[in-house]
Formats: sequence, structure tokens, C-alpha cells
Amino acid sequence: MESKSCKGDSLRPAVSCKHSVEKKTMTNPTTVIEIYPDTTEVNDYYLWSIFNFVYLNFCCLGFIALAYSLKVRDKKLLNDLNGAVEDAKTARLFNITSSALATFCIILIFIFLRYPLTDY
Repeated sequence: MESKSCKGDSLRPAVSCKHSVEKKTMTNPTTVIEIYPDTTEVNDYYLWSIFNFVYLNFCCLGFIALAYSLKVRDKKLLNDLNGAVEDAKTARLFNITSSALATFCIILIFIFLRYPLTDY
């Protein structure tokens, strides 16, 4: 009879013994640290939106800008950096549009008050 040994010779494959290999599994305690992206860098244009809403609310664009500014603040609290950046871009766009159109209308009013149209 052949004896099965744990050491194999070069002619036949090695047979593993249960007793020779002890598997030691150690679980190291791990600490998980959640690092949130820095949301303080995202500008929400809140004061500009309030100014446009109160003073230059041309076709409700100031109100829409204010709504997006509030969405930016909410997403910053939820640590949704990508959503906050996208809404900040939209709020900035509506603020620029509202400010430009309202300023243009105010300038036109001053021009027409200074040089009124005469009846033809």
C-alpha cells in the first residue's frame, strides 16, 4: 500500500493534508472615515437672487433665480456637489438675464422720459 504523505515527490502530484495547513484568519478592526466634498466652494447667488426678486423681477426671472438658489442651498446640505454646481450655474444664468433685461428696460425708460416721442 502506498502511504499518502503531505510532501509530494516529483513523480506524482502532492496530496494536501488537513492537519498541515492551518488557516488563520484575523480580522483587523477598520475605521471608516467619510470624507464629504467641500461644498463651501459652490456659490449659491442667494443675495443676488433676492435683489433681482425684489427690485428687478423682469418676467419673473428673479423668482426663478431665487428658486434655484434655494435648491443649491438644499443640495449643499445633502452633500450633492454635482447637483449643487448645476443648479448654481442655472441660478447665475437667470440672475444675469434678469439683471440685464431689467437694466435695459430702465435705461429705455430714462431715454424715453428724456426724449419723448412726438406725435407724427
